[in-house]
Amino acid sequence: MFSLDQPPMLSRATFDRADEIRDDPDRMLSGWATARVLLVDGNGRYPVADGGLHWLDATHLGAEPPADAVFLGLDSAGGDLWTRRVDHIDGPTDDPRRGAHGLDADEAGLLATALGILNWHATARFSPVDGSVTAPARGGWVRRHVESGVDEFPRTDPAIITVVHDGADRVLLGRQTVWPDGWYSTLAGFVEPGESLEQCVLREVHEEVGITVREPRYLGSQPWPFPRSLMLGFAAIGDPDEPLAFLDGEIGDAAWFDRAEVIEALAEGGDWVRADGAVGTGTDERHLRLPGSISIARSLITSWAYSDR
Repeated sequence: MFSLDQPPMLSRATFDRADEIRDDPDRMLSGWATARVLLVDGNGRYPVADGGLHWLDATHLGAEPPADAVFLGLDSAGGDLWTRRVDHIDGPTDDPRRGAHGLDADEAGLLATALGILNWHATARFSPVDGSVTAPARGGWVRRHVESGVDEFPRTDPAIITVVHDGADRVLLGRQTVWPDGWYSTLAGFVEPGESLEQCVLREVHEEVGITVREPRYLGSQPWPFPRSLMLGFAAIGDPDEPLAFLDGEIGDAAWFDRAEVIEALAEGGDWVRADGAVGTGTDERHLRLPGSISIARSLITSWAYSDR
């Protein structure tokens, strides 16, 4: 048995989302004069300064919150924080998949929140029920039907992500064909209607690599705003002797790796190793690369690798 050694990077924030302020237009307006805004462009890039997020003084956007701005919550000093999608950002920017690892816990959480809610707004301009126009309301945390007044709430798509191991010292990792050479990760997939999380683990692992796992066990979760998912982390036990079969076509390759290989890759960024653990030569070599530090996949692999079992 093992557990996550710490919450995944995007799940460590403790900032106050201040839900009660979303229902108080006067309060949001009064706080705007000293508020700060995180701009995000259409590609999810955000401004950076001194290794962290670069916030814009809200008054640069006008005397009151723009209709498409979203209230994120309060900073540690009680100041209001907002976000807004723009076409262009002046100055240095970064990509969340690459740069978020350098942010502190609250900044990473605020960025994940901003990306998730803005990505939802981008696809929710019309009602999914009747196609009528919707407009942001409640500080950007609902979209309200212009004619009927009915509210549509932000959508989050649940997905499981699973570290499959043999109950001892081997772990099963897979890779999609479009990934860079040698990059392997845990197995993941979206939860279907009428399906529990545990059922999803069994189904997705079988569809992706053809084996039957047992004892699915929940470990933790992480928002994944690409575009607006919630990743639910699990561990499950599989049999290395069971043949692999890539049934749904999503996985291009998968292999069992020894604990020592994974620890070496974690420590050094990956070495050229064979699936059987031996040092490869020539065409047998494969560079084991693991997911980036902002992903719960990295947390699952790391926690397994440094556990006794």
